[in-house]
Amino acid sequence: MDKAFTTALLIVIGMMMAMMLFNAAYPAVLQGGDAIAGMAHRASDQMDTDLRIVHMAGEIDANGMWQNTNGNGEFEVFAWVKNVGSSRIIDLNNLDVFFGAEGNFNRIPYGGNSYPYWTWIVENGGDWTPGSTLRITVHYQMVIPQGRYYLKVGTNQGVSADYTVGF
Repeated sequence: MDKAFTTALLIVIGMMMAMMLFNAAYPAVLQGGDAIAGMAHRASDQMDTDLRIVHMAGEIDANGMWQNTNGNGEFEVFAWVKNVGSSRIIDLNNLDVFFGAEGNFNRIPYGGNSYPYWTWIVENGGDWTPGSTLRITVHYQMVIPQGRYYLKVGTNQGVSADYTVGF
């Protein structure tokens, strides 16, 4: 009878320990699975998002003289960026735009009251869908000196493209 009681007690204790282990491990397994699913979703977003800078030009003629092409009194640099991914890119005001002389570029803020700043317009419609081209305009108060200039555009998904051109 002693052995039967001890065996039953050990079985009950073993079951209780298994339940405690399950209650401790199961939430951790679920949380780990959620983290992996979240990483997979972000990786999918990043793979679906891609862009290319097609061309960049400034309001400077072949002689290095300012040509105010749109008559607004500001010197501007234009860049055309194509969405070559498979998803729509949203929140365009929060793109990261870096521009400046090669080796001396800065992050340019969107809009604003101080120079330089940048604005955007989708050339082929309202949303920046796959195949559409975004025109980014960097506004300056005065003409920038001739030289080689660097532009880098980055999205919230961490995808970026860069371009270097001489004016």
